[in-house]
Amino acid sequence: MTLVVLEDGGTVTITDAALAQIVVQAAEAVEGARVRRQRRRLEIAVADGHASVELELAVAYGRVLPDVAREVQRRVADALTRMCGLDVDAVDVAVEELDR
Repeated sequence: MTLVVLEDGGTVTITDAALAQIVVQAAEAVEGARVRRQRRRLEIAVADGHASVELELAVAYGRVLPDVAREVQRRVADALTRMCGLDVDAVDVAVEELDR
């Protein structure tokens, strides 16, 4: 999952932990969304400048689940594109629980 960008003056390495933080912070910026901590499944695949993400969410009870999930998809893709220069092919979201 580590992203290495080759530049003329050297390399830039973005670690697995940093990529995961970008995804979690982007997802949790959506009102009512929380990336599950227990048994958290967060997978990020990076190859040839492309990324795909799988994550599990808890969503606040009463929120419209598809709307929250779509906004998480949008924000995660935007953050990875903006911050890492990746083309995001997919952000797969599973709503696994509801928060009160």
